[in-house]
Amino acid sequence: MDVIQIAQHADDLPRARAFYERLFNTEPAGVFDPPGLLFFRAGEVRLLLEQGATSALIYLKVDDVRETIESLRSDGVEIVAEPHVIFSHADDSLGPAGMDEWMAFVKDSEGNTVGLVSHHKPEPA
Repeated sequence: MDVIQIAQHADDLPRARAFYERLFNTEPAGVFDPPGLLFFRAGEVRLLLEQGATSALIYLKVDDVRETIESLRSDGVEIVAEPHVIFSHADDSLGPAGMDEWMAFVKDSEGNTVGLVSHHKPEPA
């Protein structure tokens, strides 16, 4: 079984479109307005933005969470939690073995909290 779609609340589709185009660095995969549906591809999963959806806490994998946060900060995006190591993977049960998992949180254009995650080799002590 695979996850195929995640829905996220969006009051204003054009505003949400601009935010997620910036974050994903790509155009939406589909726009159906009316009835007010906006889709982005996140790997094999579709992210559906719509007014009728409830707010969800989603986590998106980025190349480097520290660089992504600085770029978003320069655009005035609200940073909820700064990048930090949350876990060191001893094995590959939850992530790549031998890597640190970095995480940060931002508010999207619609007030939803979005987690950003990246994996990096541990920094020397």
